[in-house]
Amino acid sequence: MVADIHIGNNLYGALAYNQEKIDAGLGKILEANRVFVPADGQFSVGDCMRDFERAMPPQVATTRGIIHISLNPHPEDKITDDQLTDIGREYIERLGFGGQPYMIFKHEDIDRWHLHIVSTRVRSDGSLISDKNNYEKSKKITDDLEQKYGLHPKDKKQGEVWRLSPVDASRSDLKKQVANAIKPLTTMYKFQSLGEFRALLSLYNIGVEKIEGDNQGHKYTGLVYSALDADGNRIGKPLKSSLFGKSYGIEALEQMMKKFGEEIKTNKQAAKTKTLIFASLNGSCTGREFRADLQNKGIDLVLRYGNGGRLFGVTFIDHNSRTVLNGSALGKEFSANALGTRFADFAMEENQQPVLSIPQKEALRPLQEEKQPTAVKGYSGDDSPVGSLFSVLTPELDQHDANEPMPKKHKRKKRRYGRQM
Repeated sequence: MVADIHIGNNLYGALAYNQEKIDAGLGKILEANRVFVPADGQFSVGDCMRDFERAMPPQVATTRGIIHISLNPHPEDKITDDQLTDIGREYIERLGFGGQPYMIFKHEDIDRWHLHIVSTRVRSDGSLISDKNNYEKSKKITDDLEQKYGLHPKDKKQGEVWRLSPVDASRSDLKKQVANAIKPLTTMYKFQSLGEFRALLSLYNIGVEKIEGDNQGHKYTGLVYSALDADGNRIGKPLKSSLFGKSYGIEALEQMMKKFGEEIKTNKQAAKTKTLIFASLNGSCTGREFRADLQNKGIDLVLRYGNGGRLFGVTFIDHNSRTVLNGSALGKEFSANALGTRFADFAMEENQQPVLSIPQKEALRPLQEEKQPTAVKGYSGDDSPVGSLFSVLTPELDQHDANEPMPKKHKRKKRRYGRQM
């Protein structure tokens, strides 16, 4: 069983995420402590929020007052709802939240049942429940629960606890598929740049680009998300971020990345990941060996290639700590230039197909060259008709009139992404 813990301040977002699963028939409430749930099981985010807030003194101000946990048994574990409830209750109580308001949800939207638990770190007296050594405490609890309930022990591959399905561009519900990926990923992973976020989303056949434009003197900035087909080309109508809510727009994302950067620095996570990467680097003779050793450690390597097959970007995704880190930021020895020089199989010839590494080969497809549009500054690729692209490049709400003409076209250099097999 793998536990993933996220601490933040968005109580509404945590509850609304679980409500979406319930409303779609893909989840239900198993247990509620100090939170009233009607006998008919009808879930109201507003009512539940009021119960949570009653337990927190209003004068207490914190940006880290909410804890949102996922508990993920092994896919082969067969567990009844009563057992899942007992597991969730014992876990949250042993973690130190037994006296707090909390809710335990069961999700059935992926390849095995799993739990989500929402609670608050703010006690009724205004003090905070410490999050120090949460990882160590959580691991001890899950190890004990595995033994107590006869569950499969966690393995290396189970590091990817969400096991989210990549977007299938052939289906008609692209918006829903994209939403089901970006919402948990932005909740559980930490990244400090749009490039790192893009590398993370590419694992699930999703592209994201920042768009900037000037409509009759009014500048605007936004994000668009796109589905990628089996060949890695953008397909269908790009989706502007406002379709998923303000939490997934450029302003919220920038604030999120700033906060994640502070957390990574405070927890010294980059140093921990760097140690693991350095050990793999020293023990590898080829890029393929380096990649395989990293994946055995739960770290994925994403390589980005430009025109002529030149390696220009490296991103490491540590699935154990849920941290996305740019290679050059970790040190010169982990930069694109250094790795391309060290490993001949990372330095590609011009006529070779660029590639991108991914954590689950059976679930994800190779990415091909991204064709550059000529509509808006900052948008780096879409193979759909230009009219389809224009239809989503309107400013976000409260930015500018969507009926105004689009900015002038600008030619941009082509950029390619790809996948390493």
